Amino acid sequence: MEDCITVRVKTTYLPEQSDAKRSRFVFGYTITIQNNGDSDMQLISRHWIITDANSDVQEVRGVGVVGEQPQLAPGEEYTYSSGVILPTDTGTMTGSYQMRSALGEEFDAPIPKFTLIPPHKLH
Repeated sequence: MEDCITVRVKTTYLPEQSDAKRSRFVFGYTITIQNNGDSDMQLISRHWIITDANSDVQEVRGVGVVGEQPQLAPGEEYTYSSGVILPTDTGTMTGSYQMRSALGEEFDAPIPKFTLIPPHKLH
């Protein structure tokens, strides 16, 4: 069932909220979750694995996303924005959304690994 859900990510570095002298690097991300299946799906919870440039890992688990547990009809998309603060100027995020089908089946929809990197670090 996990292949019924597509997850797309766009990231943004937020220099106005970051402070390199204090090892504070802020990134925003916008996620779009699409139901490619033929029945309703609901996002129940999330699990993030956030890794900074020092290979330090934070795991974050929680109910829903941005205070919601969206229901997606077949073909429907849900988009939300959030952010993360890292102690290094680069890092990665990956994880999964725990989903429930209309029949009550629960499964994990993987979030593809994406990079957090300020534009000035790109070659």
